[in-house]
Amino acid sequence: MKLENLNDYQRQSRKTAQVVHTDHPIVYPTLGLVNEAGELAGKVKKIFRDKHGQISEEDRTALKHELGDVLWYLAQIATELNIPLQEVAEANLEKLFSRLERGKIGGDGDNR
Repeated sequence: MKLENLNDYQRQSRKTAQVVHTDHPIVYPTLGLVNEAGELAGKVKKIFRDKHGQISEEDRTALKHELGDVLWYLAQIATELNIPLQEVAEANLEKLFSRLERGKIGGDGDNR
């Protein structure tokens, strides 16, 4: 579809938009997880951009705090789904070691 300008895109794309009700208890922690992961990524980006990848003790402390926030939100999502974090960790390692054994640790896609 050819567009005349971005305003045209905005009008056209609106035809495909839906109102999605988000009054479920999993929504807030999921958005929080993404936000905190973004904050963690931003700090890592700045370490490489501004400090040539040299991670100071101050950086380590800041990253530890962000990882804690990520973990908190992850725990809340798992709780909402009634999945123990132990089960999440075990399933993840099973998946990763299966991929490793089959030579599929690289690449992309969930079903490797």
